[in-house]
Amino acid sequence: MAEVFLSLGSNIGDRASYLAQAVVEISIHTGLVIKQSALYETAAWGFVSQAFLNQIILIKTTLLPENLIISCLEIERKLGRQRVSDSGYSPRVIDIDVLFYNNLVYSSPSIEVPHPLLHERRFVLVPFCEIAPKFIHPVLNKSVSDLLNECPDLSAVELFSSV
Repeated sequence: MAEVFLSLGSNIGDRASYLAQAVVEISIHTGLVIKQSALYETAAWGFVSQAFLNQIILIKTTLLPENLIISCLEIERKLGRQRVSDSGYSPRVIDIDVLFYNNLVYSSPSIEVPHPLLHERRFVLVPFCEIAPKFIHPVLNKSVSDLLNECPDLSAVELFSSV
């Protein structure tokens, strides 16, 4: 079984409900949810929009990376995410990103692990530090807490609610 860290985000509608629904769907369709961070509120990153709620979860799964991303995209679709055709950022009811898949370094047209921007995003690193601060990034060879301390992103990440 692979240990996988996922990032969840929502900035449309009942954000906390969408995150909770995503966790349920992930537990049904991808694997066992082992840990969940609290919910954190942050400004949109990379575009102007409503604030996001973000969360990091750790799952155990038998799915290979390609099948895992297919499952995550299907969960997004089921919860109402509508992807726009351009490559820019946009508001969304749910966003599920694969951050790490064990210590695998892997790239394909559909998935890249570790996630290539996670070390630049406080909205990922703050909740990640809550559940696995000592996890070592397999490419950068730094712990998540070290990545947070060195993160160039200075945006506020506020605790919204415990899980």
